Amino acid sequence: MQHLMLIPQILLPVLFWSGYHYYKDRHLPEPVGNLLLCFGLGLLANGIARMLYEGVGILNLRYDALELAFNNLPGLFAYAVLVIGPVEEIAKLIPFLLIVPRLKAFDEPLDGIIYASFIALGYATVENFYYLQFLTTFEAIGRGFAGPLVHIMFASIWGYYIGRAILRRGRVALAILVSVSLAAALHGLYDFIVLAEPYTALPLAAVLVLLIWIWRMYLIRGIHRDGGHL
Repeated sequence: MQHLMLIPQILLPVLFWSGYHYYKDRHLPEPVGNLLLCFGLGLLANGIARMLYEGVGILNLRYDALELAFNNLPGLFAYAVLVIGPVEEIAKLIPFLLIVPRLKAFDEPLDGIIYASFIALGYATVENFYYLQFLTTFEAIGRGFAGPLVHIMFASIWGYYIGRAILRRGRVALAILVSVSLAAALHGLYDFIVLAEPYTALPLAAVLVLLIWIWRMYLIRGIHRDGGHL
């Protein structure tokens, strides 16, 4: 029964962010089937992340982030930047690399952002399913919309640069290494801020996401202005 009550809090953010990205891609919209596929890949990516975390555990590198937040802030920073960020971004990246470049509609740099964003949305939807049940209604509403946004912002970084490299037949391996490393580091930094000071440092975490949002908006406008060839 409790899970059924979470459905609106999980579904409404999915519909909102899906509609937002479909609107942003309105000039040359991607097939809805492709977007649904990427959302499904995001659900799969969450399972990949769980397997990667299990692998980290086998190597005795899995820690309780909340415990580190109380007792070992340097350890939390290292764990967030070197484990949490890389694991979650790589988990989203894997299905992107396996499927997205093979889609016929993947033909402009903005597509990398859009497809990566839908994978991130699917990933965050599973996270919300697990986390929202422990929050108050007000907290769940906030987390329901903010969780997908955070994942979308970080995935947009590598989605754009990898997509552009693939379309331009550039140095794809270098684009993967640099952009995923950057996204993972920023993701880890965000998680460190939120876990270390969940209330007093929340504005700082919001500023980090806002800066990426501004970069992303500027980039999307430039792509539209240049006819999809930025």
